[in-house]
Amino acid sequence: MKKRMHVYFEGMVQGVGFRFTAVEVARDFGIAGWVRNLDDGRVEVLAEGEEEHLESFLKNITGRFSRYIRGKEIEWTEAKGELNDFTVKF
Repeated sequence: MKKRMHVYFEGMVQGVGFRFTAVEVARDFGIAGWVRNLDDGRVEVLAEGEEEHLESFLKNITGRFSRYIRGKEIEWTEAKGELNDFTVKF
């Protein structure tokens, strides 16, 4: 079942390749959406795909950046189908 995941990552998550790794991992799992840095130092991710793929994406990213992530806030909703690719937003 397709879902939408909106995540805010907190910690030392900017300047460590987080966004570009997120793009690579999302494309590997066939996930659509975007990632961007926020002015307050967090990184925001909006992603849609099969729920199991989103969970694998989240586990992969969290594992790769576990030494930098100090917290994350996740909201799950139904997919809207409006996202086509996974990109970095500036």
